[in-house]
Amino acid sequence: MSALPHTSTQTAGLERVEPQLRDLLALAGAAGALPAWTRAIRARSSGPFLSRLRGRGMEYDESRPYLPGDDIRQLDWRVTARTGRPHTKMFREERERPVLICVDYRRAMFFATRGVFKAVQAARAASLLAWHAQQNGDRVGTLVFADQEHHELPPRRGRTATMQCLKLLVSQGAAQRAASIAPAGAARPLADTLQRLARVAKPGTLVLVLSDFRGFDADAQAALVQLGLHVDVGLIAIHDPLEASFPELNESASLADGERSLRLSGIGRAQRDSYAAQFGARIAAVRQVCRERRMLFTSMDTAADPAAALVKLFGG
Repeated sequence: MSALPHTSTQTAGLERVEPQLRDLLALAGAAGALPAWTRAIRARSSGPFLSRLRGRGMEYDESRPYLPGDDIRQLDWRVTARTGRPHTKMFREERERPVLICVDYRRAMFFATRGVFKAVQAARAASLLAWHAQQNGDRVGTLVFADQEHHELPPRRGRTATMQCLKLLVSQGAAQRAASIAPAGAARPLADTLQRLARVAKPGTLVLVLSDFRGFDADAQAALVQLGLHVDVGLIAIHDPLEASFPELNESASLADGERSLRLSGIGRAQRDSYAAQFGARIAAVRQVCRERRMLFTSMDTAADPAAALVKLFGG
């Protein structure tokens, strides 16, 4: 069983179904409490040894003898040839780095049975990340993708860039919720967006993807692996509790979005188990790639505190 496009919006406030600018602005204070992501990336990338951030945003410092666990891509071949012993290049990080926040606004993200729509939760978490980047002196950019289109802001420094990010999340949140009510067209595969990120994200960028990762197939997995070759990656999986575990129904129940309704009945234990297994397999596949490729990963549901989930992501 696939996720429904909406829950009821008749009694819900607009802030539960569409991102609101005042809410995203109010998250600036909470962003200040997030832990530094540099430490989390170092820990995930280097195992027991300290490594440097990849790509641009680094300045060569010195070379030292190779230690087990060092990235072989950072071998200093000139020093190695001169001394006869393998040496690793060490880099000093620059103060800033590009941060690219990618937000999923596909049709299935405009759904929830508790809390807020997945798209709203993604926008709130993305806003926290944008504020955190701005407060850290990093450049922040945004990529919002939907079933039919995407919108992109290149990484820039300062409060103006953060405000542009927030306004894009709000304007596209309203537009894509309206589009999600209309008849569905051909959906953009998740792999397409991950491939685009691999093309536009410059080496050394921190790429943070907020999605339910619906459609995480072999092509999407390959695209994610390719992306991780030259940038640091963090994934935030967002789901509604109903997607993870369908409740036992003693009688029929209905779900509605104000225009359409669906009545559910006769769902047995085997169907519920199969439904939960499909969701678990998708999240497990994403988590496994992150573990193998040393990417950051966390998950949150639509009723969770997004700041708490991001603290968990960065190891605070």
